[in-house]
Amino acid sequence: MSLTQSKVELKKYLMHINGEWTGKDLDQLEVTNPANGRAVGTVPNGGEAEANEAIEAAHEAFQTWSQLTVYERGGYLKKLHQSILNHEEELAQIMTAEMGKPIKESRGEVGYSATFIEWYAEEGKRIYGETIPSHVGNKRMQVWKKPVGVVAAITPWNFPLAMLARKMGPALAAGCTIVIKPSSESPLSAVKLVELCEEVGFPKGVINLVTGSSSKIGKAIMENDKVRKITFTGSTEVGKTLIKQSADQVKRLSMELGGHAPLIVLDDANVDTAVKGALDSKFRNTGQTCVCANRIYVQSGIHDEFVEKFAAAVKKLKVGNGADDTIEVGPLINQSGLEKVVHHVDDALAKGAKLEAGGERISLDGGTFYAPTVISNVDPEMIVMQEETFGPVAPIQKIESIEEAVALANDTPYGLAAYVFTESVAKGTKLIEQLNFGIVGWNDGLPSAAQAPFGGMKESGIGKEGGHEGLEAYLESQYVAIGLD
Repeated sequence: MSLTQSKVELKKYLMHINGEWTGKDLDQLEVTNPANGRAVGTVPNGGEAEANEAIEAAHEAFQTWSQLTVYERGGYLKKLHQSILNHEEELAQIMTAEMGKPIKESRGEVGYSATFIEWYAEEGKRIYGETIPSHVGNKRMQVWKKPVGVVAAITPWNFPLAMLARKMGPALAAGCTIVIKPSSESPLSAVKLVELCEEVGFPKGVINLVTGSSSKIGKAIMENDKVRKITFTGSTEVGKTLIKQSADQVKRLSMELGGHAPLIVLDDANVDTAVKGALDSKFRNTGQTCVCANRIYVQSGIHDEFVEKFAAAVKKLKVGNGADDTIEVGPLINQSGLEKVVHHVDDALAKGAKLEAGGERISLDGGTFYAPTVISNVDPEMIVMQEETFGPVAPIQKIESIEEAVALANDTPYGLAAYVFTESVAKGTKLIEQLNFGIVGWNDGLPSAAQAPFGGMKESGIGKEGGHEGLEAYLESQYVAIGLD
């Protein structure tokens, strides 16, 4: 069934507050497919009133949800995990329709999202406290773990399902309740996921979804003292604003912010492995990922071979509407995203960069398409090497030494992800030890996994998601000193 034939196209989606679907009487926001500019659905334009209603519902539900055993909470999550897998194709089609991701990648994201729900269904059983050896005989010292409370999850448009699952899984496993604010660019995947949550029987108020104005909903979240935890994935600029706003109530924060990932290829690298890794990292989701390679540094001994093979592979990538199973690169999310890509490429070429592949807009059905692009002979003064492009552009700079690679890679306020390609354990170890990035793929362009920590250093964020660290983010440690006399 094609997307144009599916029931996704003209559906009127609603918000979910305290177990009820609501918002049909509010003004509606139209969600459009960037591949063709056509409407695929609407969501309510909610604001402060709806957000506060959702927060109150979550606060009330927390009193009972937090008292369930981790086995009981894990049981709900296991049912949700299976439900996500059962609805893989529907979720994938919704995702592709609302934000343009190639359908093969959307299916992959659905499966990836399910791994977070499954992981935390089990990891919740490993919320361990501590017994501390006492310094006196009549005292016992313990550390108890308690859920932090109501969580507000603010998710981005580029991975509308995975980023939500990565937050929701550990929050619910820990005993927290949640208020979800998805991006208005791609809220439909979140709505469908909450529908599945309702179907598997989560108690009312445990999971709430509010769509609409980011500023108004955000204001309610930051001002309502019943929200004790904010988890946000998005730009560093917005993240800094939320950090400042959180200070009044000292809310706990998890921030996964912007990146500017370097990809370093040393002379002894397997060139074919490096080319594949660079393709996987750079062009996934049309280059619209916070961890995608944004700056490629190749040592001079294999520079020319790498550029030739990489450009040849990029030229073969098929661009178009993601609904087609053969498509590998979809549209940019909107016109603003497209214009940024154009600006970065034009600036580099004007300053002496060499175009190896792409370098042009693609006119196709009114969509925001740009050809997968490779440019060589770049230098640090070009905008593309200073800012996160968030598009299908791979700039390559020739380097001479490991020391130069480290200096260039670390010369950024960001520290989310980096990639290193070398067959030498000694060189790779020494190089990675000097990189100030929270995630490093060594001969691996796709390092993310549910069981591993995900997060950055410097201005790329606060805290980690994934793995046992992702669960700790939703727990408070309570020290209890017990006097026995």
